[in-house]
Order: sequence, then structure tokens, then C-alpha cells
Amino acid sequence: MSKKYFIKFVSEPKNDIMKTIVGIACTARAITEGHEVSVFFAASGTRVLEPSFIEELDREMGADSKAVTEMMQVITSNATLYCSFASVKATLGHNEGDGALIVPDDKIKWSGPPGVIELSSASEIQLVY
Repeated sequence: MSKKYFIKFVSEPKNDIMKTIVGIACTARAITEGHEVSVFFAASGTRVLEPSFIEELDREMGADSKAVTEMMQVITSNATLYCSFASVKATLGHNEGDGALIVPDDKIKWSGPPGVIELSSASEIQLVY
């Protein structure tokens, strides 16, 4: 039976690399199991959308690993993505339209606290990393 998952990346992922990888793995797994998944990247969690950080996570998994890149491809291709652009600017220093994230700006629903409240209210299961 398909469930509605709301997964939020909000913590500083550099503080706990393995927790971040687990969060990415759980998100990808929920998608591959056929669940409806919405993912919100906010605050320092927007770092998970930075290409160089994904490369760092891949290296954590092994010298030639692309495991995290592959899981992120599952997520960015199949989940509904939400993000706080103010958080991207504050955390990563990027402006809208820079093309600096692993996913094009037009593939993200830009939101803030109202989106988080709406998504959490509509979900059956919530995971926060």
C-alpha cells in the first residue's frame, strides 16, 4: 500500500555525513518502493543540492563510488522537490537562475514555511534529516 512521505533535509549535513547519506538512501528507497514522496530542502539542508557536496558524499562511500549520485538521481527524477531559495542564498551563496544546483530551478517548487506546513499536514509519514 502506497504511503505519502514528507522528507525534509534541514540540518547541516556536514555535521553528520553518514546521517545525511542514510536520509538520502531512505528517500530513494521510499521512491523505489512506489510511495508518493515530497522532499523539502531548507536551511543548511540545501547543501544536499550542491554538486560538490554530492561528490564528497560519494567519496565517503568509497574512492570510486557513485552510490549517492545514483540515489540523488532517483530522488530528483521521481520525487516532488521543494526548496527554500532564501536558504540556498544564505547557505550556498547562489541566486535563482544560477544553474548551480544538481537539479534545474524549474524542477523545484520554491517555498518556505507555508510549504512545510502544508506538506507535513498532508503526509502520512515524515522523516527529518
